[in-house]
Amino acid sequence: MRYDDPWYDALASGWGELDGTGVPADVVPPARREREEGAMVAADVYLEVQRSAAFQEVRSRYRRFVVPAVIVFLAWYVGYVVAATTAPGLMARPVAGAVNVAMVAGLGQFLTTFLLTWAYARHARLRRDRAALELRWDTQELTRGVRGGTS
Repeated sequence: MRYDDPWYDALASGWGELDGTGVPADVVPPARREREEGAMVAADVYLEVQRSAAFQEVRSRYRRFVVPAVIVFLAWYVGYVVAATTAPGLMARPVAGAVNVAMVAGLGQFLTTFLLTWAYARHARLRRDRAALELRWDTQELTRGVRGGTS
């Protein structure tokens, strides 16, 4: 099977695999080295889509959610670890019965993980999925036109 997708990791294919004669295959298969004109045009379609305003908007929506979420979550996690190591008296303070601050904060880590997962899925569903599907559809239509029919 041959992939004309420029984002296909051709270097990873063939590593350590035998070519049928007992000899390891080339890192890049020979068919991959010789690019035909149609493959170059298909690659240009992907590059054109990547440079498009719609693609950049989907990527920026992704970054606008993920970067702050990662920063907040890592700050919360590092704060928990630092507090656990530098303030054992605070973390050992009882909250209710045998439950102490460290246990509540530790369970809070799990809770925030689930909340962040829910928020990410909701953000993706409401702000990115439709635009990403439209981009995928447009890309498939453009590559189908380049290849001259259905593929």
